[in-house]
Amino acid sequence: MKRTTIHIFAAIALLFGLAACTQDEAGFLPEGAEGTSIVFTATGLNPAATAIAATRAPADGNWTGVQSVAVLMDGMVKTYNVTPSTAAPTSATLTSTDPHYWTNHNNITVTAWWPYTAGETTPPAVKVKANQSAQKDFEGSDLIVADGQTVTYGSPTLRFTHRTARVTIVLTDYTEGLASVKLTGLSTEGDNPDIITPYDKGSNTYTAIVAPQSVAAGTAFITCTFTNGKTFVYKMKNATDWQAGGEYTYTVSLAAAKDLGYTIESNGSYTVTSADGLMNIAELVNGGKSDINITLDTDIDLTGKDWTPIGTDFHNSYTGTFDGGGHTITGLTVTTNDQFVGLFGYLNSAGTVKNVVMEGIQITSNHMFGCTGGVVGYSWGTIENCSVSGSVSGTMCVGGVVGTQWVGSITGCSSSATVKGMVDVGGVAGQTDLGATLTACYATGNVTIEIDPIKDIAGGGLVGLNGECSLLACYAIGNVTSTGSGTGKVDIGGFLGENNSFVTACYWKNNHEQGIGYNKKSTEATKVDGTGVTWQNAVDAMNTALQNAGSEWRYELNGALPTLRKQ
Repeated sequence: MKRTTIHIFAAIALLFGLAACTQDEAGFLPEGAEGTSIVFTATGLNPAATAIAATRAPADGNWTGVQSVAVLMDGMVKTYNVTPSTAAPTSATLTSTDPHYWTNHNNITVTAWWPYTAGETTPPAVKVKANQSAQKDFEGSDLIVADGQTVTYGSPTLRFTHRTARVTIVLTDYTEGLASVKLTGLSTEGDNPDIITPYDKGSNTYTAIVAPQSVAAGTAFITCTFTNGKTFVYKMKNATDWQAGGEYTYTVSLAAAKDLGYTIESNGSYTVTSADGLMNIAELVNGGKSDINITLDTDIDLTGKDWTPIGTDFHNSYTGTFDGGGHTITGLTVTTNDQFVGLFGYLNSAGTVKNVVMEGIQITSNHMFGCTGGVVGYSWGTIENCSVSGSVSGTMCVGGVVGTQWVGSITGCSSSATVKGMVDVGGVAGQTDLGATLTACYATGNVTIEIDPIKDIAGGGLVGLNGECSLLACYAIGNVTSTGSGTGKVDIGGFLGENNSFVTACYWKNNHEQGIGYNKKSTEATKVDGTGVTWQNAVDAMNTALQNAGSEWRYELNGALPTLRKQ
């Protein structure tokens, strides 16, 4: 038995020895704590500057600027340093002080990327910088990835490709001082910027890293601003796709570029310098940039221009601040079937229109449920220090300044425009409601109500239908007349047609003996009869009310009628 046992153990030992030899030959590495560290060769970023996917070089034409990459293997991410090859600039060696290791000769699956943010376990989505004027921000906007590649023992090569595109602009034919160059009208998908300031490479060459996207023909995608304030744009002639890895170069003659009539300020606001500029701004807002701030720096003559109101409807309402700067907009003419009509069609609760003088306007809306005003058709926002002259005509909710004001406020505004409509018609506002305020406003133009045959109507010198809107220190002197008849309820007054809220220190003087046609509140407007109540009496009372309310607005009587000033 002992002899047999010895032979068995010897046989087992021999088998183990044979097994060890066989496995070593099959691929196990020499003994070590963790095996052999993996050193990668990185390739794939070809230097050819052609508009073909995956052919673009790194940001500066070689691996310089790419200091390290993240390498994912077996669920673990490690940082590898990049050493560009001196023999082939499109190749680099990737090494690490804390590397991955070979444990056998089998192929492995590797994903690598740059730039890398600590904590990432997968390559990020493309997210470029809005300001790439500094080289580090330009280079740092790129994203290169070697995704799920099979790496062979003895030849561990990773082929990187770009997830971004590169747009290069070469400017020619200009002599004026260049203030800024921007890529505009870009896709915001993935929270990418719609405007990019590119990197100035010198020699009138500007380049930017962008997210892959489609660019429609006619897109104003290059905007150049000069030191004299002029802004020129270059529009895409043909629809194109900026693909990942592609480089797209555009040589732009600024002699043929179009002056948009506005400048883009460093804070992102827009300054309008011409009538065409205001037209282009309207197109810009109605195209989706509804939150931009806009300032006029000159008087604007829109005579002969085919005006489209800024902010077309609820879904495209204006949410920025429009500051007229006290400048005059002349000759705005609109005849349309659109529902919301004025200088602005639809003003959002976040929107503001202020300091605008509108002269000689001619606005007509034939929409059966339209809201028509000289400044704004339908407003939830803030309207301040605006004046209107000319004519405003519509169907429902027609006013010299605003057709409908819900919530928000109208302050320090006036209208001498003639106003005509069928339902809810007023010298300043056709309809006010939902907690809006009307403060220090007046109307001197005539109001005509063409009575709708079946609807309830309200017409007044200042406001047609006042729902839940508080009126403070306002007056009206324009005559209020009506034509036709109907089966609905008709309320017409020299000041208000129908009132459902509070009226404080308000006055009227016109062809009506009754200030409010139908009044649900105890407060009233006062008629200026010239004996018991004079305009000086009215000014004193209105100013006291304004002061008590903490308003900066005051009336002054330097002529026949009170006018407004802001303290």
